[in-house]
Amino acid sequence: MFMEERLEKILEIIQDKKKVLVKDLSEKFNVSESMIRKDLQRLEKEGKIKRTYGGAILERGRAYNENTTSRVFVNIEGKEHIAKVVCDILEEEDVIFLDISSTNLTIASMIRNTTKNITVITNMNRILMEFDYSPNIEVISVGGTFNKRLGGTVGAYTVEQIKHFNIDKAFVGAGGVNIEENFLSNFNFDESIVKKEILKNSKKNYIVIDDEKFYKDGAHKFGTLEDVDYIITDKAPDDTVKVELDKYDVKVIY
Repeated sequence: MFMEERLEKILEIIQDKKKVLVKDLSEKFNVSESMIRKDLQRLEKEGKIKRTYGGAILERGRAYNENTTSRVFVNIEGKEHIAKVVCDILEEEDVIFLDISSTNLTIASMIRNTTKNITVITNMNRILMEFDYSPNIEVISVGGTFNKRLGGTVGAYTVEQIKHFNIDKAFVGAGGVNIEENFLSNFNFDESIVKKEILKNSKKNYIVIDDEKFYKDGAHKFGTLEDVDYIITDKAPDDTVKVELDKYDVKVIY
């Protein structure tokens, strides 16, 4: 096999598995480990991967500040899968927080039909509207500075209000979950400080993301994996992701 062909195959494997070991690649392609290291060095120089101790991972993507409503139509099946999981988690008399998130909007559209008596706190306008005809669901709107792009309230005033809530379960979206460096991130500062305060004031914290968010980072950090009890995602994450999350006692539900 020519070097260029091997490089292409290695990149395909990393794109599929998200993380590889030098030892495993050496055995697969029947070449020395030093040769594989040189291959990985070249791929890293090209900006396609990031080398790690003993292996390599896919180069992390950047979470971008897209319009929240437009993201509702991305990975619809995945969001609906996550929403069904959330419906099963809800208990009678739960007080939950749904923050600004396209996934949380899908969750709201599904739990509005629940027969359970629950309270929903939210800072996203579209989520408020989902519960117009849900008599058993009390809805609390959090005020603050309205961000049109996000479709909800953010900033210092929103943070101050959240401090006064006693939340049973918080369902929080994220632009990225970095398991290697242990941080949660998002793309908007004012929204990120709100997310941070939500995590502080909830008994159980659920991060709701699709699988690709394990490989993206936003510009603003709002927490660590120690702040998280569960991650609800649309499919089983890579084994390496599970191993890292186990270190922080974070349970994955999919």
